[in-house]
Amino acid sequence: MFELTVKTDFSAAHRLRDYEGSCERLHGHNYKIDVVVAGEELSGIDLLIDFRQLKAMLAEILDRFDHQYLNDIAPFDSLNPTAENIAKVIAEQLGDRLPEGVVVRRVTTWESDNCGATYVP
Repeated sequence: MFELTVKTDFSAAHRLRDYEGSCERLHGHNYKIDVVVAGEELSGIDLLIDFRQLKAMLAEILDRFDHQYLNDIAPFDSLNPTAENIAKVIAEQLGDRLPEGVVVRRVTTWESDNCGATYVP
């Protein structure tokens, strides 16, 4: 099994619904995203997937969220924009774009250097 890791980031504001505390108020994060994909077979040039291709897919997903108020953007207009849900949404949307034989192993959304949430499909 081969695994590739890509790290990226985006900035956005949100507020947590039904949360009692300061995170219920509008605030922002400089999110860091770690994505790990995996597969058993390499291509004819011995790549699982080209890093550039993987980063482009991820950028396409995150461009919708970057410098936005997440609560106004689907699916977070109805889904609470927690770090957990952000990781899950990224994993699901990336999984739909990956070539056959490559799967999302995990996605971690970091709200700060010390606080992150990981989704494992």
